[in-house]
Parts: sequence; C-alpha cells; structure tokens
Amino acid sequence: MRILVLAFLMSTTAAFAHVGSPDVYYEGDAGPYHLLVTVRPPAMIPGVAQVEVRSTSGTVTGIHIVPVYLTGKDPGFPPTPDVMQVVPDDPQSFTGKVWLMASGSWEVRADVDGPKGAGKLAVPVAAFARRTLPMQKELGALLFGLMLFLVFGVVAIAGAAAREGSVDPGAAPQTKGIRRGRIAMVVATVLVLGILFLGNWWWNSEASTQRYDMLYQAPPLAASLENGGHLVLRMGASHWHDLRKRSWSMQLIPDHGHLMHLFLLRVPAMDRFYHLHPEQRPDGAFALDLPAIDAGHYKLFADVVRETGFPDTMVTEMDLPQIAGKPLAGDDSDVSAPAFGAGSDRISPLADGGRMVWEPDKSAPAIGKLSWFRFRVEDKGGKPASDLEPYMGMAGHAVFVRSDESVFAHIHPAGSVPMAALAVVQKDSGGTMDMNMANHAMKLSPEVSFPYGFPQAGDYRLFVQVKRGGRVETGVFDTKVGN
Repeated sequence: MRILVLAFLMSTTAAFAHVGSPDVYYEGDAGPYHLLVTVRPPAMIPGVAQVEVRSTSGTVTGIHIVPVYLTGKDPGFPPTPDVMQVVPDDPQSFTGKVWLMASGSWEVRADVDGPKGAGKLAVPVAAFARRTLPMQKELGALLFGLMLFLVFGVVAIAGAAAREGSVDPGAAPQTKGIRRGRIAMVVATVLVLGILFLGNWWWNSEASTQRYDMLYQAPPLAASLENGGHLVLRMGASHWHDLRKRSWSMQLIPDHGHLMHLFLLRVPAMDRFYHLHPEQRPDGAFALDLPAIDAGHYKLFADVVRETGFPDTMVTEMDLPQIAGKPLAGDDSDVSAPAFGAGSDRISPLADGGRMVWEPDKSAPAIGKLSWFRFRVEDKGGKPASDLEPYMGMAGHAVFVRSDESVFAHIHPAGSVPMAALAVVQKDSGGTMDMNMANHAMKLSPEVSFPYGFPQAGDYRLFVQVKRGGRVETGVFDTKVGN
C-alpha cells in the first residue's frame, strides 16, 4: 500500500496547494514603500527559500528579512534577520535567502529602510516537500567505488586468512589451504552480498517511509450528487496533515467570507466554468444546490485555508448530468466560453454586451518570472466601465489553468497568497491588513491587474472575474507560454 501511495505521489501534480504553482507572488506596502515580492519555496524541507523584492514606489536603501513559523497555537519567534543584497544595475531590487526548517505555514517578514523612514511587510508562505532530491552523480560514483573497494577488500582478507592463517611464516600454502581460502572467499562474497541486499532493502524502506511522511498530500476529496442537483463534498483524511495536527491547528478559517471556494471546470474543452461556495454541514461535509449545469466531465478544485494560514487545494473529478439547477446568487458565478484553443488571447465578450480587454505587459510572460496581467473592462459602447464594484472584497479574481490541468492558480490583485493567510501573518507580525489591497478593491476603476508568474511552459486558459451592478462577469482568455 505504501509503495502504491508513493507511486501516486510521484506521478501526480495535483498533490499540493495552488496546484503546480508553488511560488508566492505578492504586491503590498511596507510603510511608505510599495513592494513587489516573490518567494520561491524549496522543493524539499528543510530547505532554502529564494526571496526577491523590488520597490516600485519610494527609494529603499536596505531590507532585512526573517522567516517565522506559524502554528496557530503558539506565537512564532523569529531568528536573526538576514540582509538582502542589492541586484547589480538595479538599486531598487534586492535578493536574499531564508531557511524554512519545517513543513507548514511561514511568514517572511521584511524590515525596510529608506529616506522616508522604516516600513514593515509580512508575506505568507506555505512550505512543503514536493519531491525528493537525487544524489549527485559525482558523489554516487565515489561512494560506489568505495563500496567496491571495501567488498573486494573483505573478500580478499577472508580468503587470505583461511588460506594462510595456519601456515608457518615463509611457507607456501598447500592445496588444502588454497581450497579452504577459495571456499572462504565464496562464503565471504555471499555474506557481503547478503549484507548489501539487506542494507539496500532497509535503506529503501526507510526512504519510502520518509517520503510518505514528508511529501505533501492534500486531503482527498469525494464528490457525490444527491437528489438530482445537490452536490456533497467530503474531505478525507490526509496522512501528511495527521502527522502534524499536534503541532499546528488544522481548523478552517473563512477566506473572502467563505470556508470553501469551489471551481468546476468542464474538461478537456474548458468551455464551462463555475465559481461556487458550498456551506459546511454539521457532519463536516460541504454541500450546495448546484446552478444550471451543462452535462459533461468536470474537474473540481476546492480551496480551503487553515487557521495557520496554510492553504489546501483539493482536486477530484466527476461526470455530471444536465441539471436545471437554481439561479445563481450571492458570490456564485459561471461562464460559457468557446472550447480551449478557439478563444481569444486579447478580447473577451461579457454577458451584458460589454467586453474585457487584456492589455499585455511590455515583455512576454517568462517561466518563473513575475509579470503583470492587466485587464480593462468596457461597456456596450466601448467606453471604460464605470459600474465596477468589489467582488468578495477585491477588485477581481482570476484563475489560471494549464491545458492539462497540472497548473491551477487562484490569483488576486494582491498576488497569489490567500487573503485569509495574509490576515493571519499581519496579525502575527503586529501589523494590519494591507490597506493598499483594500483600497484597490474599493476603487471603481475599469482596470484590474494581477501579479503572477507561470511555473511552466504550455497552453493556459485565464478566467478573470469582476463584479458590475451586482452581477459577476467573467472574461476568458487563452495564451501560450514558451520556455
């Protein structure tokens, strides 16, 4: 069973939060300085996270960063801060490294200095092992050579001892002694090979156990349809979470006012998209009455946030029949779009007759590089829309999905961090919720933007959501990201 589980873990990319997109992108204010922050968590824990900070408003002279572990039970105590280094030829960009010693929720605190005074900023970071690291080839070759040397040495010593151990000094071994030496070498070879076999079995067993305990596993999600249109979602037990529930809180907290954000995507066409919000029942399951659903095979992505700020994205799939459903209400929304590949890469029509226009950044999106994704909403007459309003407290929401569903990222104007996690780290660090984010959300600007970096090359579909006149509208865009 353990081997099967490990094989599953190594073969799927749907096994960690923000599926396939572990890097953290964040835009916020540290006092008088407006910063863009990128944190690249390590693939293995313990490990070193790479931190990049760029000031876009205000002159920064120095930045100190420090990681703090969050448990939801006890306050985190920071180690000695590290000094970030200025990037050559760009005095307002800084790079640094921090050690993340355990899986779970971390905050990276930044203390910023400049002529306008000091500023502070805290960014939530989810740390978890995503893969095992192979041994270096050079080291493996050296160890293999040493092993062969020891094996031949042991066999030779055993043969010499049996062959010449009872021979007088200076005398040549007799035929009987030579035969005894050969037998000893055969026996020694068998014993050494047996020891190596058992040692290899023990090593692999211990490695499998460590991998099973360390590699992140999102809770399994079971979805069932009851009474024709009532969807029930049950979170299963996660071995990874069970090992850590004594150390940090597993309690769920609301994110944008909801304990769960559920996204239904009809695949492979990606032509039907639903953003829904199930309610938790007393038995712990989540449930909702579905809206009108077109029949097909759907991929389900369910986002939740723990009390520590740690996010989980659970993934499952199911076949749904045609459902008449109830009218959409509140924060729930849907959109129909052309099949993937037939959509637009710059202009998307909206349900009210207006349109959403993607204003490309100066440079094409690059793998692992923070880019700005800017979208302008226009009314029926082609003029900038004047009726935008906050959607769940934000100027907009966006979902980026790779064509094979190996990447799923739920993004906000403040970046890729869940707002519930941001509230946790702001509270822990003694700060307040990033007011730039709140003000951004309250502005009735016809433009909305998202900082993000694609984690891998491929074809992507982008769903960009805004709220106008009490109704959620979704723009749909297709794009190709090269190496």
